[in-house]
Amino acid sequence: MELARIVGLSPTATLHRIRKLKESGVIRRIRADLDPALAGFPLKVYVMITLARHTPKAERAFTDALKAIPEIVAADVIAGETDMVVVVAARDVADLQRVLSRLSLHGAQRITTLLHLEEIKPPSPLPLLSGPADR
Repeated sequence: MELARIVGLSPTATLHRIRKLKESGVIRRIRADLDPALAGFPLKVYVMITLARHTPKAERAFTDALKAIPEIVAADVIAGETDMVVVVAARDVADLQRVLSRLSLHGAQRITTLLHLEEIKPPSPLPLLSGPADR
């Protein structure tokens, strides 16, 4: 096990620690990091959404609908000029249009799309090992 070698523990001790971290919620999930384009999703689009209504019922209905759209691979509620930002992985423009239409039907008042062109820095681990001098 590569991880055990990196951290200097036996595979059994490493798995025990991973299990404890998962149970405590520190590790939320373990997953493969797929290349979206090679997996058939060459379009990555950031979508900023402003909701038409801000009642708890309307927001819950919208987020439930949003969670049911498989092309939406990430979603966050944000503060500022817009309510949410989501990431859409689409096969083509028609696929993206279907997602945007579904969002409109479920209560999005304003939708702004931003097309991803290039990744400069991929998602990285939390800086757990940096000290105060590094910050």
